[in-house]
Amino acid sequence: MAIPFGETPGARNSGTIAILARTIYRELRGNGFQARDVMALAGELLAQVTSEVRSASSAPPPQNALKK
Repeated sequence: MAIPFGETPGARNSGTIAILARTIYRELRGNGFQARDVMALAGELLAQVTSEVRSASSAPPPQNALKK
């Protein structure tokens, strides 16, 4: 099943995403967050994405998509 996201220029590069993840992780750990805090954050991020995907998949199609 494909995730219904629009194009995000430059953000699909797996190397870029990995660097961003490492940077966020190091910043959090360096500022006193424990591993369990980072895991909780990851869970919250996944919950936000899940909610957005569910909302997008249950939303009616745009009005201009119905016209042909």
